[in-house]
Amino acid sequence: MRKRGADTGLLTRLFFRLLPLQVLLAATGAVNGIISSLFASNNVGNEAMSAIGLYGPANMFISAVGLMLTGGAVLKCGEYMGRDQVDRTRGIFTASLFAAAAVAAVSIAALLIMVVTGLTRGLTNDEAVRGPLNGYIVGQAAGILPMLLGQLLSAFLSLENRKKLSMLAGIVFIFVNLAMNILFVSVLKLGALGLALASSVGMWAFFGVQAWYYLSGKSMLKFSRKDLERKDLLDILRVGYPGALCNGYQTIRGLVVNMLIVKYVGSAGLSSFAASGAILGIFWAVPAGIQAVSRMLMGVYLGEEDRSSLKEVMRIGIGKGILIQAAFSALIILLAEPLTRLYYRDPSQEVYILTVMGFRILPLCMMLSVVSMHFTSYAQASGKNVLVHTLSVVDGVIGVAGFSLLLVPAIGMNGVYWANVLNGVACALVVLVYAWAALRRFPRNLDDLMVIPDSFGVAAEDRIDISIREIAGVENVSQQVIDFCREHGVDARRSYFAGLALEEMAGNVVEHGFRGDDRPHAIDLRVAVKENDVIMRINDDCLPFDPEERRQIADPEDGIGNVGIRLAYGCAKEIRHQVILGLNVTTIRL
Repeated sequence: MRKRGADTGLLTRLFFRLLPLQVLLAATGAVNGIISSLFASNNVGNEAMSAIGLYGPANMFISAVGLMLTGGAVLKCGEYMGRDQVDRTRGIFTASLFAAAAVAAVSIAALLIMVVTGLTRGLTNDEAVRGPLNGYIVGQAAGILPMLLGQLLSAFLSLENRKKLSMLAGIVFIFVNLAMNILFVSVLKLGALGLALASSVGMWAFFGVQAWYYLSGKSMLKFSRKDLERKDLLDILRVGYPGALCNGYQTIRGLVVNMLIVKYVGSAGLSSFAASGAILGIFWAVPAGIQAVSRMLMGVYLGEEDRSSLKEVMRIGIGKGILIQAAFSALIILLAEPLTRLYYRDPSQEVYILTVMGFRILPLCMMLSVVSMHFTSYAQASGKNVLVHTLSVVDGVIGVAGFSLLLVPAIGMNGVYWANVLNGVACALVVLVYAWAALRRFPRNLDDLMVIPDSFGVAAEDRIDISIREIAGVENVSQQVIDFCREHGVDARRSYFAGLALEEMAGNVVEHGFRGDDRPHAIDLRVAVKENDVIMRINDDCLPFDPEERRQIADPEDGIGNVGIRLAYGCAKEIRHQVILGLNVTTIRL
């Protein structure tokens, strides 16, 4: 049956196959925070918890730079993969690693200068807190380089479909971090310095597990100076910096909120905010993981100019993402007191009460964040910088900091918590108003909210999508394609070859791929007519299969074997094949 919109099952399965790893990677830092905060509250004291909270803005700033490099590199690599420009992906890979090393060197130097010169007095005048803070900063500095490099490698491994290696790295980090906390904090009594050193050693282990793959020479992405171009770093920064601005603004937000807490609530507020934030970091990994998967897929589909798949990524990420996050948010609210007791045991203490309220209010903002995070990534990838900057300013400063300034003097620590919820509402309104202004009418659907240019991709009437879920589905593919091509003015010869070649190649995938294992499989076929070219694309989630390799090993005297592949290569202007995020992607241009 002919379809104007493809069956979304293949894309949905791909999305959720990639999601667990991205959630685990996003949770790695949060697990680190929980382990550190638990050891701090139970072995070191409230001063160490305050030190962790005070270091937060600096960590957020470094993370923002890392996000800029990772986001920009992933989107550009995905775009070049969509265009089958392997040399350009290597240039981006090389430039991003150089940049991460440079950022790490500058950050380490700046943090150590703060400690040596006493500039940390600008963060706190409490000498009981400043000592642990200095130690914590020194220990954290040792882990900045592997943190930035490891973050990049995790993203690149996902693009290369090496999910198991990234998952192994995350697990190794958690166990090494825990073991080092026992050694440095419980045994050697190094206090806040030990907390940070444990994290840094874990980060080196995390980076090392991933780095061996690239050092082995087996990777598609390779460190290559000859493929490095001057514009590569600029491209990464141009694409990546808008999305990272939000984290940069959050550094300012963190400083403002910390000052408000110190002034109106005191150290109990800082400690409760640090404790609730550490646990919630685990759950923030869910929307962060969803965003990471969406960002990778967006880069690929923008490179392919696949309008319908781009919209479907947004629909899956936002629609299903909100439902998933709602379930986790409800769980956090129900477990507010048990989670609080991980840190504080006395219900009569102010810090206990404030932490419980954090667990009851803050989860409400997490569902709304799914919307703003996705639109930030989409706007970043598609060059809608006005939307990115507006969301970054609102989410980073105006939202939380502004609402906190209004609410904290009146209702104390709860004002900070409710400010986060109101911030989520404000960001959703920004998306709506931006689309309204761009369209000059109220947006009615997702297409309107995304404001995709009319010139992007192929119009619905100029393409046909066919989804195959079983062997019988290959029948009649040829006639559907021939009819479609003839309706769009393609000559009879090319129409016939297009239909026959696509049916034969799809049948080859079904014959060899569907029977390769016990998992259900799918093929999505797309045919489009653009500027008198017939462009055919085959996506499947079977085992890797390169038609070029199959053509080369075919017996030249065998007139029957691999007829579809031979026919396609005989009449095509261009055939490209890649394995992207675990999918075989073959594009044929006639």
